[in-house]
Amino acid sequence: MMGYGCCNSSFTGRNFLTKEEKIELLREYEQDLKEEVQGIEQKIKELELN
Repeated sequence: MMGYGCCNSSFTGRNFLTKEEKIELLREYEQDLKEEVQGIEQKIKELELN
């Protein structure tokens, strides 16, 4: 998982990201959040069944 934020570009060594790089990082972050929500929903279902 890459670092998120508008100016955090540790993977490139640069201080500022292009618009496209920001969009890509935000999309990756969005996907990570969706996966986290799925995991939470699954855990809730497991707990409700027990």
